[in-house]
Amino acid sequence: MIKSLGKFVFKPKLFDDLKQYDKATFTADVMAGIIVGIVALPLAIAFGIASGVTPEKGIITAIIAGLAISLFGGSRVQIGGPTGAFIIIIYGIIQQYGEKGLLIATILAGIFLVLLGVFKLGTIIKYIPYPIVVGFTSGIALTIFTTQIKDLFGLSISEVPADFIEKWIVYVKHFHTIDWWSAGVGLLSVIIIALSPKVTRKIPGSLIAIIIMTVGIYFLKQYGWATSVETIGDRFKINAELPGMNVPDLNWETIKQLVSPAITIAILGAIESLLSATVADGVIGDKHDSNQELVGQGIANILCPIFGGIPATGAIARTMTNINNGGRTPVAGIIHAIVLLLIFLLLMPLAQYIPMACLAGVLVIVSYNMSGWRTFKGLMKNPKADVAVLITTFLLTVIFDLTIAIEIGLVLACIIFIERVMETTEVNLFKDEIIPTDTDGTVFTKEEHLTIPAQTEVYEIDGPYFFGIATRFEEVITQTKDNPKVRIIRMRKVPFIDSTGIHNLTNLCEMSHKDGVHIILSGVNPKVHQTLKKSGFYNIIGRDNICDNIQEALNVAKNYVEK
Repeated sequence: MIKSLGKFVFKPKLFDDLKQYDKATFTADVMAGIIVGIVALPLAIAFGIASGVTPEKGIITAIIAGLAISLFGGSRVQIGGPTGAFIIIIYGIIQQYGEKGLLIATILAGIFLVLLGVFKLGTIIKYIPYPIVVGFTSGIALTIFTTQIKDLFGLSISEVPADFIEKWIVYVKHFHTIDWWSAGVGLLSVIIIALSPKVTRKIPGSLIAIIIMTVGIYFLKQYGWATSVETIGDRFKINAELPGMNVPDLNWETIKQLVSPAITIAILGAIESLLSATVADGVIGDKHDSNQELVGQGIANILCPIFGGIPATGAIARTMTNINNGGRTPVAGIIHAIVLLLIFLLLMPLAQYIPMACLAGVLVIVSYNMSGWRTFKGLMKNPKADVAVLITTFLLTVIFDLTIAIEIGLVLACIIFIERVMETTEVNLFKDEIIPTDTDGTVFTKEEHLTIPAQTEVYEIDGPYFFGIATRFEEVITQTKDNPKVRIIRMRKVPFIDSTGIHNLTNLCEMSHKDGVHIILSGVNPKVHQTLKKSGFYNIIGRDNICDNIQEALNVAKNYVEK
């Protein structure tokens, strides 16, 4: 059952948990699975419709993804399924490429996720800057809220524009067409969901709102009232049959077109699933396997579209519901998928009576919870660079799309990171003496001065020697108008060097040799030493000019000057 793929070992958490599984744990998992299945039902329907597909596809996604992620994932309590974060991406892909394009993009995203896990890149996802995550999450929340205005108020609009600003222009122009019955259903649903936790936390507010609104509108329509309220059945034909497999024909041209949205799906799915798993770890005191989790997410996203589903990932709200109701192993997630399957086969036709305004109310609450406005407000007090990344990512997500937002957000974050590293890296020039504050292989006291030989300059680099700092080092050297016989480059505080740094050093050596200047390196740490050795740099400078510490380097310089 356990297959080794290079350094990656395929070992889902389920395998470990079943070794010591008992009746008490099974009972707790069953109860948690049933409750989570009931919680997931209205969300799966709402996410499916909001994404631009039929309601049953939302449930099918919750069933298949929930099962696959629990079977193959790296978290004990993760619950997978469709989430609000994917709504905008899915809707955009369908508008541009159709449902077949969505199917292919999701499969590609699943393959990317599996590869991320197999090559053990799960931890890299955690390094995406927090302002980017908050920015696009808040942007998605606002966009989801915007898409629900028509159904929430029952506006008579034949076609809603895709553009964010154009949507609001159309809403304002058509707000006089408001249907007060629909508006009442939508707003009352929001109130019920918001207040239900004060009454009970066992039954989700979204389910309470859907039951009350569906039953209420059904009977009102029987007496000729509220006939203007649109239901799921008025817009969709409900099909409670399991779909067959549908594997698309892949060709290179189609793949090239869909790589970009597929990468966006994969990145967002990875971020959300690992974030959910990390939050869950903090609650149950466990540690998930991020690489195995990505493999499980990838398998889920490969299978879902083949059976008619949409992209899926770990869902924080459903995962926390699982934990709070006693779920402690992946069996709870499997039970949740079985419960959804039974509901789909036996009760799905009843979904046709659910008012669209009620589902809009559910998604309004989802968007509010996603917005993280308190976190957003708190980040606005951070350094201006972080605020710039936050605002840029947020606005790009809202006005353009998530793909552009993530790409530009990451570029901005990288630029800011490089700038900050450059600010912390210093290049100091010493000509007469050095007052050391610590050691690099030779023991000195703080009071001792190191005398620099005549016609010798010591340059100390404090920080990484990469492309961002290489130019600055060249500038410091060219600014000195002296013509020394020896230049000592002290590298005790250089943690790493990249190709640009090596190229810079190589050019410095070659130019110095032409000018009759001798180059000596001092205090090179083992990691940098190995990098320079592999690059062939030592063939240029000579092994005798690589010194373990500054005292040794000064002695070599003195001997060279006195020749």
